[in-house]
Amino acid sequence: MNRRTGTGGTVMCLALVTTLWGVGGTVSGQDQGKDSRIDYQAELPPTETVNESGKMPFEPPREDAIPDDQYGAMVRLGHQIFVDTQTYASEFVGNELNCTNCHLDQGRKPNSAPLWAAYTLYPAYRKKNDHVNTYEERIQGCFRYSMNGTPPPSGSKTMTALVTYSYWLATGAPTGEVLPGRGYPIIQPPAGGHDLVNGEQVYQTSCAICHGTDGQGQKVSGQVVFPALWGDQSFNWGAGMHRINTAAGFIKSNMPLGHGDSLSDRDAWDVAAFMNSHERPQDPRFEGDTTATREQFHQHPGFYGQVVDGNLLGGD
Repeated sequence: MNRRTGTGGTVMCLALVTTLWGVGGTVSGQDQGKDSRIDYQAELPPTETVNESGKMPFEPPREDAIPDDQYGAMVRLGHQIFVDTQTYASEFVGNELNCTNCHLDQGRKPNSAPLWAAYTLYPAYRKKNDHVNTYEERIQGCFRYSMNGTPPPSGSKTMTALVTYSYWLATGAPTGEVLPGRGYPIIQPPAGGHDLVNGEQVYQTSCAICHGTDGQGQKVSGQVVFPALWGDQSFNWGAGMHRINTAAGFIKSNMPLGHGDSLSDRDAWDVAAFMNSHERPQDPRFEGDTTATREQFHQHPGFYGQVVDGNLLGGD
């Protein structure tokens, strides 16, 4: 096991798989031979949550430990971009989300895809794009899908700052080790499948107070304080969060905000289904055929390419 310390040094990364919002998994040549079709959105492998592991989660350094030098200045810029992406990286964002809307507590919170658990597992093979990804590529995917925007170029100041902030948060984290709290808990589908009626009831009772009865979030003085969960200002159909199982795991651990683990598995699954049964921006991989896009990229629990209330979701 290798540990990272300080503000520099060589990082040895194993080709393991992690997620911010995405998907992945290691694939052997034998496995690939079983099915020649690339599974671009394979299910995440099971991830130990902090509660399940019984272990103390990794603790990233405190903000007041950022050094007062050029390196520290880049860490602080990365933090600013992460918590206020709309202001500090607006040219790369196509909706009203900030990075911290999904990676809670400034990318620190266990069971919310924290940055400290992701950084030390890259480079990694990802089925979503069928090649070994660098950490920069992983961030670019977040901008393309979750932010419905344009990926910051490799080596740009925005990208350098986000990578530096992630590196700093992972100070002392073991390299190549899947840490408890890395992703979201695995919520099994309820018997009989999802129930959109119950999901709507859970939403109106537990979610609408923050995200609005119409799912469009809330603003104060023009600033988004709670993000849109569907519609033009939310994540697009290519983001991992549009999958019912991914959203259910996130909701179960983290929602309502400040009251995670208060919903039953059933309610978390149903409200995730309700949220994701609404239209949102098109999958960037769409090439004019919704059915073909669903077949290639959406073989998982979700509504892309399905008809809900008479509307074909993703049907541009």
